[in-house]
Amino acid sequence: MKTVKRSLAQLLGQNYMDSVVAGAAVLKDMDLVEAHRLANEEMEFMPQAYREKMDRLLSQVGQRVIAPLQGSSSGAPTDSFRKAANPQASPLGGLGYLRLGEDGRLYLAAKSEHYHIPLGHNFPGYQLIDRARQLGITNATHNNTRGHITRLLERELIRTANGLDRADEEELEARLSSRESHVLNRVINLDTGSLACEAGIKMMLARFYKLEDHSPEPLYKGRTPVFFVIADNEGKGRANYHGTTVIAQTMRGLWPELYDKMEAAGILQVCPVNINDIDDFRAKLEQYNRPPFKTAGFIHEIIMMNYGGIKLERQFLQEAYELCHAHDTPVMCDEIQSCMWYPGMFLFRAYGLDPDFVIIGKGFPGGEYSASRILTTHEMDTLSQFGALVTNGQEELAALAYLITMCFAEENAAYTGRMGEYYETKLRELAARYPSLIMCIEGSGHLATIFFHETEQVVRFTEKLNGKCIDISSQTYKAQCPPTALTKPPIIATTAMLDYMLAQMDEALMQLAQEPHEAAQA
Repeated sequence: MKTVKRSLAQLLGQNYMDSVVAGAAVLKDMDLVEAHRLANEEMEFMPQAYREKMDRLLSQVGQRVIAPLQGSSSGAPTDSFRKAANPQASPLGGLGYLRLGEDGRLYLAAKSEHYHIPLGHNFPGYQLIDRARQLGITNATHNNTRGHITRLLERELIRTANGLDRADEEELEARLSSRESHVLNRVINLDTGSLACEAGIKMMLARFYKLEDHSPEPLYKGRTPVFFVIADNEGKGRANYHGTTVIAQTMRGLWPELYDKMEAAGILQVCPVNINDIDDFRAKLEQYNRPPFKTAGFIHEIIMMNYGGIKLERQFLQEAYELCHAHDTPVMCDEIQSCMWYPGMFLFRAYGLDPDFVIIGKGFPGGEYSASRILTTHEMDTLSQFGALVTNGQEELAALAYLITMCFAEENAAYTGRMGEYYETKLRELAARYPSLIMCIEGSGHLATIFFHETEQVVRFTEKLNGKCIDISSQTYKAQCPPTALTKPPIIATTAMLDYMLAQMDEALMQLAQEPHEAAQA
């Protein structure tokens, strides 16, 4: 893992920070020498001592290292949230891939706190955010006053999404001004992944319906828009997950009566396409590009972490994209799950894809803020400002969290790739030792999942690991999806962390393999 050192001035520009320093002197009566230090002193993002302390504490995972919290608040949750709550594991603090629970025990964040923390808890580089606050950099802005940091981030997102070197300003300007199809050069700053997905859906719908009375006539007015999503193994839409807004939820089988009325009225239609089945995709694309229908868009993840971590194959997606482009069908790649967990930060680039929309979030702000983005093209830039408006989507410190995460990830792309390959290889070796329990390993790299033969097996497996304060989960409720154990180590995971996690998995599997034999003897 490379060490990375940056100052606020190096990340945000000297001219900007000089103005911030001048403002701090006026608004906060700050000493100029101290203000210049905060702006220009380099911060080490991941000191060696920090990494070593994480690894030293591994031996205490599952142990009580402080007294349990007494009198913890019960909150005011809904019934469903109360039923699922596990306050004993709720955080009192954290260090990298470790979390300190309210019960005083150390937990291993083997699922990156449900995919939020690629850089772990209390990543030292995020101390630059504290320095920005000390200097008086404000977080809240509005759409019309997007700050310098937010605008700088927009350019960085376009640069990295297009695979450009940091110094290649000429090519970046060419991409930003391009009016060609499938060239990502627009960013809308939103608050959550759900809203980012919704923005893409609205842009697709704008080719069928007017957003406002005075909007231009839609290109496909009068046709029924048909959205393609990835099907489950029963051929229904329950495998996909693109947020919690109403239309996105209808795409995965929720609100069935509402959806049935929309379909019957010709308002919109959802067409699930079989996983990695290009013949099915081609046939349905031809079917729904005839009046009264028109394919409105193809929406997909690459690693389907809400459906067993099944991986869409590179060839399938490349051929599907070619078909979509030939039929004027926009493609939205939802990278909320996969962004930041692969070299280059964007998995679609490793696949050689050219989507019209890319959805990112969660991993980019590193759990510091709720902040998602949709990247799109000149051609799809069809909504007015108020069509995709989110008042608090332009937060400056959230944008700074993005820039810090991106800086570290870009410098450590090779490390991320090596650790992902190491983890997946070792998981496959583990699976080969327990064929009676494990069907296969799915996913890719850090986003690896374990398919078990039987539901009871995966339930017992996760119970054993959870009992040792290793945070993985089982997925047993999806239609015709094999019972699955979900994992997602952070990209700062060391070999020591992965080996510890794998050893605990091995021990749990060994115990499971012995249980039927012991039961037969009894």
